[in-house]
Amino acid sequence: MVPIALILTARADGHSLGTASLLAAVYGMSPALGLPVLGRMADVRGLALPCGLGAVLVAAALVALAVGGSENLLFAVVCAAVAGACCPPLEGGLRSLWPVLLPDAAHTRAAYTLDSSTQQIVYVAGPVVTIVLAGQFSPVAALLIAATATVVGSFTFSTAAAARAWRAAPRPKDALAALRPPAMRPLLVTLVLMGITIGALDVAAIASADLHRVGWLAGAMPAVFSAAGLLGGALFVRLKTAARPGPGRLLLVAALYAGCWIPLLAPVPAPVLLALSALPGALFVPLLSVVSFALTSLAPPGTSTEVVGWLSSAMRLGLAGGTALAGPLGGHFVLPLLSAGVCVLLLAVRTVHRPAVRQVTA
Repeated sequence: MVPIALILTARADGHSLGTASLLAAVYGMSPALGLPVLGRMADVRGLALPCGLGAVLVAAALVALAVGGSENLLFAVVCAAVAGACCPPLEGGLRSLWPVLLPDAAHTRAAYTLDSSTQQIVYVAGPVVTIVLAGQFSPVAALLIAATATVVGSFTFSTAAAARAWRAAPRPKDALAALRPPAMRPLLVTLVLMGITIGALDVAAIASADLHRVGWLAGAMPAVFSAAGLLGGALFVRLKTAARPGPGRLLLVAALYAGCWIPLLAPVPAPVLLALSALPGALFVPLLSVVSFALTSLAPPGTSTEVVGWLSSAMRLGLAGGTALAGPLGGHFVLPLLSAGVCVLLLAVRTVHRPAVRQVTA
């Protein structure tokens, strides 16, 4: 909800689309610093403190922006930065619990895909709720609902019995231990590129709604993309629960994902454009699931939550970059296509020139 609510808030306060998208980008980039720090705190101190503290700070920043408005751009940037940097490490905590709660690696791989799929429900509901609240009331209402959801969700998770009981294994003394595995950094770059496609889609949907003069398209396109991701992820679970995809299959899924952005370049009516947005959506969750599982399987002992923090940071950095670039470019679909294409090239280089890490990275 928050990136779209920030854009709509800034637009309602008289800012241009470019300025509004940059404000959302600040929110998206800030977790690149905050999530690994809070994730490391969770690995050292447990999940309750970083999840609870982060939720309170995020809610406070969103409420302050809702009350104070975005007319003062510096104030709005600070609020967006605090809200992003203090994002609770819920995803890292959840994935750290799976090896304890699930019986084997096959179930864990299925859980990754199910998690990525069910997250799409959030991305279906979030834009729709934001657009409806902004239309019926104001963007301020969307910010307040997002703040409430952050607090309720974070405290529900962190007070669950499994989360309260979990403690990480002893971690290495190396401060950068989580990033030491050689395949870790290229996979994080892959996630940044995937994030750019999604960040660009949000702005492209708003620009397409303006072009076609149909306001519903701004929320409907991200929702259809995510709904297709939910379906694609569910099918992927059924096909790949017990099988570990190899590098060739990972590359194939990435290539298909990139190709699915091409039809969106066509000058078609709004309903057709909406239907076409389901094509890349259906491939996004399978690709995200395989890359995410590869990353977390590389995590050194005692760094699992921090590694997922880096994973989330990479995605959010890409989301922010896509949002920031798409605004000045007018919300064109060339940006997600190019980003997905570079992702394919990166995976192809890793597959061809680094055979020693094939088993690890796929």
